[in-house]
Amino acid sequence: MAVLGALSVAPMTGYAVREAIRDVLGHFWSESFGQIYPTLAALEERELVRRADRAAPYELTARGEVRLRELLAEPAQRVPPRNGLMLRLFFGRQLGPDACRQLLLDAKAEAEEQLARLAAVRAVVAAEDGPDTPYALITLSAGEHTARAALAWAEESLAALLGSSESDAALSRADRPGAAQSGEES
Repeated sequence: MAVLGALSVAPMTGYAVREAIRDVLGHFWSESFGQIYPTLAALEERELVRRADRAAPYELTARGEVRLRELLAEPAQRVPPRNGLMLRLFFGRQLGPDACRQLLLDAKAEAEEQLARLAAVRAVVAAEDGPDTPYALITLSAGEHTARAALAWAEESLAALLGSSESDAALSRADRPGAAQSGEES
């Protein structure tokens, strides 16, 4: 569906399809780059895409356009999430607060980078003002909202982790023998 969809926008070489999926769809869809060329070959064999010769860009055929519409009309399949960051943070006690803090700082930086990338894509898409522009802007908006939410979550989690670390340190000091007599604060 992603390959056919990319070709519905414009004829492209396999490399351009790969770049479009990574750069334009990447904030909500990932595709194994190793699968793009075999997928293009299979689509060409099924006469859903064609090219004038081996050096020419692929283009969608009428059959390919019909197939794309069929695929797009199917209900979206929910895929169970697999989030390595959340898995690590869930077991954060085993990892330790410093490593968890670094994971959150990395997540924050990634969200900031994602916002910057999406802003650059938005500028290009908005300048094109073509028939696909409103739809591309809708998906870009979703990516921007997701990145802003991730940024807010990372900042909130860093604050919570800092508060938790300070509480843990205070409890640890209070548990030491003689802590109350030495005047240490909890």
